[in-house]
Amino acid sequence: MAQSIAVGKAQRWRARVWKYVEVTKPSTVALLVFTCIGAMVVAGGVGGLSLGGWLLALIAISAGCAAADTLTCYIDRDIDALMDRTKGRPLPGKRIHPPEKALVWGLFLAALAMGLSFLFNPLAALWMFLGLFDNVVIYSLLAKRRSCTNILLGSLSGGMPVLFGWAVVQGNVTWTPVLISLLVITWTPNHIWNLAIRYREDYARANVPMLPVVTNLRRAVNLIVMSVVFMVAESLLLGVVGDFGPIYFATAIVGGVVSLIGHGYLFLRPTERNAWLMFKLSSLYLAAVFTGMIVDKLVF
Repeated sequence: MAQSIAVGKAQRWRARVWKYVEVTKPSTVALLVFTCIGAMVVAGGVGGLSLGGWLLALIAISAGCAAADTLTCYIDRDIDALMDRTKGRPLPGKRIHPPEKALVWGLFLAALAMGLSFLFNPLAALWMFLGLFDNVVIYSLLAKRRSCTNILLGSLSGGMPVLFGWAVVQGNVTWTPVLISLLVITWTPNHIWNLAIRYREDYARANVPMLPVVTNLRRAVNLIVMSVVFMVAESLLLGVVGDFGPIYFATAIVGGVVSLIGHGYLFLRPTERNAWLMFKLSSLYLAAVFTGMIVDKLVF
């Protein structure tokens, strides 16, 4: 009897903690943190920073990304409640209630991220601040519900973890981190627009003017394919400017060809199912390219 009570208490405790992890969108945080790691390795290799420095940097960028996601979840809690894809999240599902608890959690994470960033240098703190400001204020508060260009404005924040990671190691900014950051920025629209095609009715019900909601499917797919072509070309330019070796180029070329073929198929057969497959593929693409980037710099 005592054992079952203890198990029940442990399960309730895990559920209580997990809802505050879930509201940070941990899968999104993981991918963005990985891009930061990629930039840090390219900036100086594993030995470019002490173990303590690595730990502080990873805590800072994880807290920053988690803060942005938590605060946007707080802002979007009303529209999340209207969408089938998001109505089970902690805030619309009232697992975090009142919602101000999530606001406090997000502000704490933001303060932690900014405080740790200043321990490195002002430039790192600047990129952290700009990432938070663009995601929370520019995208979520100002653009998301007003314009179909929302994700173009919001994508800038996705490139900030790269610039933060480079600044932590090097304390400067050069064309290489700018182009690595631009790769993430150009990747974001096709990733999100493919998702919006799959959940077009959801976004329409919530009155969120994502591109596939306000225009016809053919035009949306045309713009997605154009963005993918630009993304792949930019990844190759990065290889030249960043003086990468064969591992990166092989990964970028193979990943780019697969992405182009997949989106070519979407162009020929523009369906929600195919857009959903490209959404999934795009996450694998970005992870693969950054893996190639890291391995290339560690080997050569």
